[in-house]
Amino acid sequence: MSIQKPKGTQDILPGVVEKWQYIEEKARDVCRRFNYKEIRTPIFETTELFQRGVGETTDIVEKEMYTFPDKADRSMTLRPEGTAGVVRAYVENKLYGEPDVSKLYYIGPMFRYEQPQAGRYRQFHQFGIEAIGATDPALDAEVIAMGYLFYKEIGLKGVTVEINSVGNPSCRAVYREELQKFFAPVKDKLCKDCQSRYDRNPMRILDCKKDQEYGVGAPSILDFLDEECTTHFAKVQRHLTDMGIEYVINPRMVRGLDYYTHTAFEYKAAGIGAIDTISGGGRYNGLVGTIGGSAIDRPGVGFGLGLERVLLVLEAQGVDVQGVLPLDAYVIGMGEAAENEATRLLFELRAAGLSAEKDYLGRKMKAQMKSADRFAARFTVIIGEDELSRGTAMVKTMATGEQEEVPLANVAAAIAAKRGN
Repeated sequence: MSIQKPKGTQDILPGVVEKWQYIEEKARDVCRRFNYKEIRTPIFETTELFQRGVGETTDIVEKEMYTFPDKADRSMTLRPEGTAGVVRAYVENKLYGEPDVSKLYYIGPMFRYEQPQAGRYRQFHQFGIEAIGATDPALDAEVIAMGYLFYKEIGLKGVTVEINSVGNPSCRAVYREELQKFFAPVKDKLCKDCQSRYDRNPMRILDCKKDQEYGVGAPSILDFLDEECTTHFAKVQRHLTDMGIEYVINPRMVRGLDYYTHTAFEYKAAGIGAIDTISGGGRYNGLVGTIGGSAIDRPGVGFGLGLERVLLVLEAQGVDVQGVLPLDAYVIGMGEAAENEATRLLFELRAAGLSAEKDYLGRKMKAQMKSADRFAARFTVIIGEDELSRGTAMVKTMATGEQEEVPLANVAAAIAAKRGN
C-alpha cells in the first residue's frame, strides 16, 4: 500500500499553485502600498506562547493544537495562528524600540487539529497583518481597509464588513456579570463547552453555533462601553465611512480569541451560502504585555485570513483566478546540431526574462508541436538544418500561425517585442 498524505492536508499541484501565487502576490502588493513589511516566524513555538497569547479558554488551545514534547521534553506546538508568534518576535527582537509603528505581515502555514471540511484543513495557510505601537482608531480603520481592498482586488464580489467593540477589561468585567445573570436560567441547557465558558469567559457563549437560541435577547456589550471605548469605536466608524467602506455593526460579534479589545471585525462575502464569514481580526491592546511583560506593553491591531477560504469563495462566485501562465516560447531543434543550438538558445531566452521550454524525450516534430500547445506557448522557435546553416530560426506566432525567420542573435529580442504587442 502506498503512503498517502495525512488527513486534513493537501498537495497543491502545478496548475493550481499558480492561483496561490497570484493571490499571494496581490497580498504582498497591498502590503507594499500600505507600508507593511514581511516577517517570517518559526512554524513551531513553545506551547506556553499560545496558552498565554491566544487564551486558555479558546477552542484552539483546549482542543485544536498540535502539541508535542521535543527531545529535551519541552512542550512545543505547531503554530495554530500567526499573531502570537509575531508579537513574540516583536518583543524578543525589541522592535518596540523603533520610533514608528511596527507594521508587519506574514504568509504561511498554520496547524489546527479539527474535522476537515470545505475550505478547512489541518494544515492551512494564512495571510495576516499586525500593526503594533499605537492606539489611534485610524490604524484600526487602516487594517480593516487593507483586508477590504485585498478582497476587492482579487475579484471577490459583495464584500462587506461587520464591526463591534468588545470594550476593555473594565467594561468587560461588568458585562461578564450581566451575561452570567442572563444565561444562569439556561446554564444546564447549554452545550458542555458553553457550560465551561459560563464561568471562565461567558462572552464566548455568544459565539457558539450550538447555543444560538439561548443567546437571543442577551445584553449588548455596546450598552456597557465606557467613554474611552465609545469614543474609539465612533472614530473607527467615522474613518470607515470617509473611506467609503460599507460596514454593519454586529453587537454579538466577539471573535474566537481572548486577546481582543476595542475593535473586532469580520469580512462577509455574498453568494456563498449561510456561512458567509470569510475572515476577521481586531485590536489586541495588552497582548504584547501578556507575552513580553507590562514594562514593554504596546497596543496592536491586525487580521488573519485563510487562503484556502479565499480560493473556495472565488470558485463559488465564479471568479476566474489566473492559473497556469502561458509559456513565452517553445524551442524545437531538428537534428543533433540544431538540438545543441536549441539548448543554447533556450538558456538565452530564459536569461532574457522569457519563460521557455524544449523537448527532452527525443520526440518528432509533430509531437513537439503538440507539447507546445499543451504549454500554451505563445511562440514556437524552430531550428532545422537549413535555418542553422543561415544562422536563423523560424519564430511562429501560435495564435495566428504567422511565421518569421529571425537571426539567432535576435530571437530573444524579437519574442520580447512581439510579446509586448
